[in-house]
Amino acid sequence: MSSTDPADDQDGGRGNQAMTGLCLRGRDREIVVVREALDAVRGGRGACVVVEGASGVGKSRLLAELDGMARRLGFDVVSVRADELDQYAAGAALQSALQSSDGSNRAAAATDDQRLWLLDSITDALEDRAQRAPVAVVVDDAQWADPATLFVLRTLPGRLAASPVLWVLAVRSDTERPTVARVREDLERLGARWLTLGPLPQQELQYIAADVLGASPSPGLARLLRSVAGNPFLAIELVRAFADTDAVKMEAGEASLLHDGIPRSFRRSIAGRLDRLPEDAVRLLQIGSVLGREFDLGTAARMLGRHVGSLLSGVEAALNAGLLSADGPRLAFRHDLIRQAVHENLPLAVRTALHREAADSLRVVGARSAEVAWHVVMSGGPVDDDAVTALTTAVRELSSSAPDAAADLAQRVAGLLPPQDRHRISLLIDAAEYLGRTRRVHEALDLVDATLPEGLEPLQEAYLRLVAAEIHQAAGDDAAAMTHLQQALELSALPPDLRVRLLKTKATGHVYLGDITAAEQTDTGLVEAAYQSHDPAVVVSAMVFQSQTFFYRGHLTRALELAEEATRRVGTQSGALYLRPPRIPALWLATVLTTTDRLADTERILREGQREAEALGLGWSLPHWHAARACALLEQGALDDAAVEAEASLMVADELEITLPNPQARSVLALVEIRRGDLAKARDHLRAAETGSGTKTQRYGPWVALARVGLADAEGEGGEAAALTGSFASREPTRLLAVPPSHWPGIVRIALGDEDPSVAQAVSGALRSLTAQDESRQIIGAVRAHVDGLLDRDPRALLSAITGYRSTGRPLALAAACEDLGELMAASADTTPAIPYFEEAGQLASAAGAGRDQERIRRRLRRLGVRTAPVRHHMASPQGLGSLTESEQKLIPLVVQGLTNRAIADRLYVSVHTVNTHMKHIFTKLGINSRVELTRLAIERGTSADGAD
Repeated sequence: MSSTDPADDQDGGRGNQAMTGLCLRGRDREIVVVREALDAVRGGRGACVVVEGASGVGKSRLLAELDGMARRLGFDVVSVRADELDQYAAGAALQSALQSSDGSNRAAAATDDQRLWLLDSITDALEDRAQRAPVAVVVDDAQWADPATLFVLRTLPGRLAASPVLWVLAVRSDTERPTVARVREDLERLGARWLTLGPLPQQELQYIAADVLGASPSPGLARLLRSVAGNPFLAIELVRAFADTDAVKMEAGEASLLHDGIPRSFRRSIAGRLDRLPEDAVRLLQIGSVLGREFDLGTAARMLGRHVGSLLSGVEAALNAGLLSADGPRLAFRHDLIRQAVHENLPLAVRTALHREAADSLRVVGARSAEVAWHVVMSGGPVDDDAVTALTTAVRELSSSAPDAAADLAQRVAGLLPPQDRHRISLLIDAAEYLGRTRRVHEALDLVDATLPEGLEPLQEAYLRLVAAEIHQAAGDDAAAMTHLQQALELSALPPDLRVRLLKTKATGHVYLGDITAAEQTDTGLVEAAYQSHDPAVVVSAMVFQSQTFFYRGHLTRALELAEEATRRVGTQSGALYLRPPRIPALWLATVLTTTDRLADTERILREGQREAEALGLGWSLPHWHAARACALLEQGALDDAAVEAEASLMVADELEITLPNPQARSVLALVEIRRGDLAKARDHLRAAETGSGTKTQRYGPWVALARVGLADAEGEGGEAAALTGSFASREPTRLLAVPPSHWPGIVRIALGDEDPSVAQAVSGALRSLTAQDESRQIIGAVRAHVDGLLDRDPRALLSAITGYRSTGRPLALAAACEDLGELMAASADTTPAIPYFEEAGQLASAAGAGRDQERIRRRLRRLGVRTAPVRHHMASPQGLGSLTESEQKLIPLVVQGLTNRAIADRLYVSVHTVNTHMKHIFTKLGINSRVELTRLAIERGTSADGAD
């Protein structure tokens, strides 16, 4: 793919100077749509136009017209054009075009998954440009675009919908490439304008003929134009063919035929023109048709066994015939229809042999691996070791920016190899691993199942089962992961490093499943060996694993020490940064801190870790960072901000096509909506969480169970305690510690309300175990007092809990204790002492936005004769600036100042994805669609541009 200036490409043929200046004919309706899209973008909001049609129908010509219109209106135009060879190219040509035109060059992320870095870097570049002028991004021949550019085209039009960016794609209607079909689906969902270019009417073809010849076509020539079926490019070629053979005479302003019939130079195919060319030109065109639409003359000469100088007469003849152009550093076919005609006229056996020779020739001179790969695939095999090496390089280069395309290429190459070839299984293992990074998890596991019975060597089977286990763990199916790990460990003669990896993954699986005893048993010598490793990531991973086992045993102090030491080591050993969740030390440290009195430190650690993950391009970790922050904010009673972070977690997972959205994030959203009182939304979130959480015993089971029983309690269905039994019935603290402490009294309250004290007694027993091991944690002491107060109906215990909660930064836990004490006092003869506790609980619930809690407390106060103001419910419909949350209001002055979302994130020291989600909420609440509208509204309402912190 290369940058182009469509103004120099008037009919879609690269460098076709003869056609420059021709009028665009027969596309008035399409021009109206284009003008509307340009006007919409000038108004401040994004738009997308997709131009679809057959080859030669005028897509590129329409894009050239749009380019000129956009430039005249002051647009900054970024234009790229794909080539057939780009289909296996690593990197994004769109990003290269942006960098080359503005001089920016953001360093690539040093990670095996560059999708986040790719999206963020292109977003930043486009937002910066859009601050100065509206932007038009024009991609021609998108059916051949590199996979990374297609990924960007699927994702960024939605992300940048509020910015003045126009996206324009031209794509062939007959393309069968699956990734292009997904681009179509996603853009249709975003509301893209679709322009399907059909055949031109006969009258328009006659106008085109007149434009080319400078005179009106005679009736005879007009009749012949019907043979091109409305295709403007073929019409031009037909007219040019007559002009080239002196078959037309000019008389009285009319062009007419000197003899009847279509000249031999245009029989059925443009390739017929080869008959009049010298042999050197014919051979050059044939080899060029194999090399691609653009090709290097030196490579063509090598394949012909000639010196470049000996081909100059053939080059000149092809240029004079209008079949090639030489406007850039490489020769190019003037239109791909010409190249296809030449290519398809070659016998199949010749074509495949030439593609194989082209792959060899390009590999020798160090051409990009994507070109070599394309030729090998086109040759259809067989493939020698050198070709496999080049293809494997292409696959791995592609995997960082487009893992799904890399997996498809790996499988395609594997299909060219004999069943017993040693490279074939390696390619299939790579394909499964890359598919596991995308939503195509089921395809990855199907590929594993299809490959395992093929009589693999023990080492190959072990690696394949490890990949399968990691995919299952990422998808939340820990039980299936453990099956693969156990079978892999039973294989003989495994290398020590692979066995350690399998054991580490298995130990982590036991932690996920809540079986700490099994995790500790798996650890036999594993941690000790890890501490002797020279790899800092291995040492840090061992520390995190030890911290996890101590934590779930209830040894919070030791767990915290190990988590802090692991996090400190990461700061000095960059190699440890690439551990996967939950082994990222800072992410695990935040989980531990959420259970301690240092809740305020959690926010700082999560912000720093989140931003560092963004800077390093560690996209696969971001959904976990956002979900962890959502949990911490929920613990702090910041419902609105917790919901924003949970939504950001899901949004990033969706953008990056990560296997499954985190059920923890869905559970947080369900719990937030239960507090707000929107039970229908809570039900939707719970349903999604249950879909992605696997069995109830797995890692997110406690969170999903918490949301499930909370919703059942809110709806008054009953039977909640039975749902709690599977997650919280143990007197060991392991499962209880899977959710933060402020939720524990709620578990007891629901169990007691369902007249099943067993779960309540189990929670109390787990709390006694925790306090017996460490009595210094104020939050644990407050929660234990709260639980005792509920179990024993003891007002003194509840009063002790209220005192303990006041300094822990958990307002909703304090509100719950106040409400519980108020309810207990209201049951006595003198109800007056209950009122101040209910009032404090109501004030705390109101401040947190917990409308349902506030409404319940208001009803209780009304029964005691106290009147309070109506509850203000959380709404999603347009409401005005006053409806914005405190976090949303902080963004308004920064938008007015003209800061991009990235700059706002830097100013507020938050994730750019958090800002993106806040902006989406602002637009929804205010009923607007763009930053321009938001700025105008803020200025009208007098919002200060310097009011941000």
